[in-house]
Amino acid sequence: MRRQGLEAGALLTTLNEAADRVAMHGVRRSILEAQAEAVGLPLWQVPLPWPCTNDDYEARMAEACRRAVAEGFDAIAFGDLFLRDVRAYRERQLAGSGLTPLFPLWGLPTGELAREMIRGGLRARLSCVDSKVLDARFAGREFDEALLADLPATADPCGENGEFHTCVYDGPMFRHPLAVETGEIRDVNGFVYADLVGAQWQESSR
Repeated sequence: MRRQGLEAGALLTTLNEAADRVAMHGVRRSILEAQAEAVGLPLWQVPLPWPCTNDDYEARMAEACRRAVAEGFDAIAFGDLFLRDVRAYRERQLAGSGLTPLFPLWGLPTGELAREMIRGGLRARLSCVDSKVLDARFAGREFDEALLADLPATADPCGENGEFHTCVYDGPMFRHPLAVETGEIRDVNGFVYADLVGAQWQESSR
């Protein structure tokens, strides 16, 4: 976004109310809040009930969008890469809301993007793996060149098809890295979660 002359004013994330974790990623609220503090942006948390219907999701996201417009925001950015149905859904939901959907990564080759992020200093671990498409042993692994080399040819290097989700603990946008350790590995209906724990400030080497 910054390369495109855009500055973020806040971070928006949904959480599973029952688990108190980021929806789908399984990341603890404490780590999410530490990430936002490290980036230096306000964190808007959208709690979702569990189980969550699509109507529930849309109602709570619409409420967050109304708040954004009321506070002077005019756009919302998504990290979507190439799934046209997902992009079209977001565009439909935001039509007439007063917020313009932005897709700053859209169309970038995902293999090149993954390597550019790693070379640029992004540090992340796989917090969730869909074991139907990726070996469960990938859960908790570092998102690095070794992981990219080990991914099967059918897996997207950025996990765009839902093969995996990540938790970032350091990068150029962080003022301080987070110390995270991989704790318990849990299989929940075929989704394998690595419980990342121990979010504390470290001395930055930069």
